[in-house]
Amino acid sequence: MNALIDRAVLGAPETLTRNGAQTLLDTLVACGVDTVFGYPGGAVLPLYDALHGEPRLRHILVRHEQAAVHAAEGYARSTGRLGVVLVTSGPGMSNTTTGLLDALCDSMPVLCISGQVNSAVIGTDAFQECDALGISRPVTKWNAQLRPGDDVAARVRQAVDIARGGRPGPVLLDVPKDVQLAPSRSTASLPIRTLREMPAVDVRAVDQAADWIASASRPVFYGGGGLINAGEAACTAFASAVALSGAPCTLTLMGLGALPASSPQWLGMLGMHGTLEANLAMHHADLIVCAGARFDDRVTGRLDSFAPGARVIHLDIDPASIDKVRRADLALCGDARVLLPRLRHALARREMLAERLADWWTRIDAWRKQRSLAFEDTPEVIAPQALMTQLQAQLAGRDAIVSTDVGQHQMWAAQHLAFERPRRWLTSGGAGTMGYGLPAAIGAQVAHPDRLVVCVSGDASILMNLQEMATARQHRAGVKVVLCNNGHMGMVRQWQELHHGERYSHSYNACMPDFVAVAKGFGWQARRVEQREDLDAALAECLASDGPYFLDVAVAPAENCFPMIPAGKGHQEVMLGR
Repeated sequence: MNALIDRAVLGAPETLTRNGAQTLLDTLVACGVDTVFGYPGGAVLPLYDALHGEPRLRHILVRHEQAAVHAAEGYARSTGRLGVVLVTSGPGMSNTTTGLLDALCDSMPVLCISGQVNSAVIGTDAFQECDALGISRPVTKWNAQLRPGDDVAARVRQAVDIARGGRPGPVLLDVPKDVQLAPSRSTASLPIRTLREMPAVDVRAVDQAADWIASASRPVFYGGGGLINAGEAACTAFASAVALSGAPCTLTLMGLGALPASSPQWLGMLGMHGTLEANLAMHHADLIVCAGARFDDRVTGRLDSFAPGARVIHLDIDPASIDKVRRADLALCGDARVLLPRLRHALARREMLAERLADWWTRIDAWRKQRSLAFEDTPEVIAPQALMTQLQAQLAGRDAIVSTDVGQHQMWAAQHLAFERPRRWLTSGGAGTMGYGLPAAIGAQVAHPDRLVVCVSGDASILMNLQEMATARQHRAGVKVVLCNNGHMGMVRQWQELHHGERYSHSYNACMPDFVAVAKGFGWQARRVEQREDLDAALAECLASDGPYFLDVAVAPAENCFPMIPAGKGHQEVMLGR
């Protein structure tokens, strides 16, 4: 495989006999797992019995199985480690599917362990039986069901390796109740030594990429979530390559943090709600260096008008992603942790005078001067952009982790928040899952108990998994929710205004709860802000609080999110306003 793969060394002497559930937990611990997110039920009780009094694993009791997967995603994305989920059969397993879809779309390494009815009654429509493999197959990288006599430890190791190897993703292991209870002899509790399989590097292709970058007149670096998954070292190598090249750089929604936002070469996010300078630079580029991104439709706009004059260098660990949407003129298939340092060294050996890109930067600076993210900040109303800029001002220098839900608030946060390092930005990109933000923030807070973790959400999204406020309270996860409350499904309303003749069909939330009262009912601190003059103090109080805090901010109800590339349009047709 063209990736770094962890493999357990087999052949060690067997340990004392334990049952399948105990062996499964032993193997998780041996694989470096220390935290599990889950919800118990009948078919998984042997595993929960094995968890009772188990000092090596912390279990976070969620209030819904979908939230368990999102919490595991937040844990995984903020740490680079495997997120683990434990649920029961039937509705317990089926409730995970949205979370698994989200993890699949955004390449999150998640292991979901689902209980199953006894092997003897599988296929008889037994109580809380479901076809876990059939349901999960479209939303997982791999899935399997343990059968009586299987080597539990080996199967768990296999699942862990597949989830973390190559392009990461979610896997599901379905474990019948009798397999959990049956005696199991394994090497799971012994330490695991790791073997590293190094991928072959095409040195000539790397040198050719460096030559193209050095000779390009209008190059753009375009990075995505694959850089974040590859880790901080890969992001550092990417940033160094960008600096050596002197070229501008843009990032996808999932790639924010891969290049420091303070870099003078940073153009901002690209795509449907990206900056004018990022989108026009991509459109007029003569060379695009794509690293860990996949030319998603929200990035390219109308494909036949996307970057018409550019050659493409595509670096990706997943060979299926190369040439899938946009043909690569030069493919670098492999792990970014290996390829990017090689590219950086190749660039360092070439002369690249800054003057060669002077005309290109002059054009980019002209686009920057149009201030595509500018907005009117008035005392009469809280503009949602003002909320984000003031939040950024108070987060500056605090190395905070920020999660979001999905919608306008997500785009405004991506536009106005600045990330200097990877793994500080958690959001749902490919699936666009409302309800992701709060459980993801809880997962990150569990992983980083001493860090500031903020969930930026909307009034529609937060209701999707509001019950997880109880999870945060029970497990002392002091997340801060900053609610961008416009009383609407904001992005739906915007599209109805711009594309559907202002016919606002069911996008207004006519019956909203008193969020402050609800939050206090869960034991959170809470406050509502309606006046612009009170915003700064309210944000400061929220971020400085001990324990979880819910700040409900009433923002302008009909504000639209710009820039925007309308549906079916190209980058050169970006809208800066109504």
